[in-house]
Amino acid sequence: MSENFQPDYNNILKVLYNQRPDYLPVYEHNIDAPFISKVLQKEVSSIGKSEKELEEHYDVVANFWKSMTYDAMSYAACICPILPDHGAILGGKLGPIQTRDDFEKYPWNEILNIFKKEYIPHLNALRKVMPKGMKAYGGCGYGIFETSQDLVGYESLCMMQFIDPDLFRDLFVRIGDLFIELWTWILDNYLDLFVFCLMGDDLGYRTSTMLDPDTIREHILPQHKRVIDLVHSYGKKFLLHSCGNIFSVMDDILLNGIDAKHSNEDQIAPYKVWIEKYSDKIGLMGGFDMNELILNPYEVVYNKVLEEGTEFRKLASGYALGSGNSIPDYMSVDGFMAMIDAVKEIRRREK
Repeated sequence: MSENFQPDYNNILKVLYNQRPDYLPVYEHNIDAPFISKVLQKEVSSIGKSEKELEEHYDVVANFWKSMTYDAMSYAACICPILPDHGAILGGKLGPIQTRDDFEKYPWNEILNIFKKEYIPHLNALRKVMPKGMKAYGGCGYGIFETSQDLVGYESLCMMQFIDPDLFRDLFVRIGDLFIELWTWILDNYLDLFVFCLMGDDLGYRTSTMLDPDTIREHILPQHKRVIDLVHSYGKKFLLHSCGNIFSVMDDILLNGIDAKHSNEDQIAPYKVWIEKYSDKIGLMGGFDMNELILNPYEVVYNKVLEEGTEFRKLASGYALGSGNSIPDYMSVDGFMAMIDAVKEIRRREK
């Protein structure tokens, strides 16, 4: 660990301006608490309810990110887990909205209060213990499309598009309204906590988008733009995390005004493709496929990240190195540490 590292959130913020940071930043969409427990060899996964327990938890988590030489850390007040009767996206059940009657009866107006009750203690605790020089990046967790899946179910959503196209249209508009409500509250009350904002909304899988590109353009991206414009109106930059093969809609995503993009997978495209296509337009985060980090020994990961990370930094002005997705509990500790150590060596050589 790097006890002498002094984080500077302005360093990673330069990536969002598509400018070259003073030193190579590291970025992760998320680092699971069980993985942190595995590295520290102590339990940090469970979170208590009291103010003291929350502060102790976030103090450990934030200082873990600092010790791994991150300038900022991920935090998302996740929307889907607090939605009444949710669970289709992860719980394997049918969502609560299947018909127009379901849609009209759904307790949309209660969600803001549920959201506030759940996350105010967490946000306050994180704000109190945030290490000097660090901020969070994030805001509201989950995206427009992911929320529609949680409320309906992916297969049911695909059928709804053709069985009841008016309901399909109205659903996305209402989810957009909800996002504006929740994001406005976050920005009004915790603007100082975040260095930039992000939305995670997985629109694709390895071979294509999950809905027809024209459907995404008509129904999802306009709701993205509402959030992007709101974030920009508060003077914050915006990053989109979206997994999958989304090249067919990337030009439209760029027109929405995103400042940076994250998520990549080698089986979809080598990271150089992202750099060649978009590094002159937006900042880029990531670069290293999770499989590479998980399956290879320390030396292989270290050498790969050292070589390719050095190259990516030269090719893209606004670039922060990290995994192509996130650090789950099953991530290899050796693979993760090899990536972090290679970043430290790149910084050392640049000095």
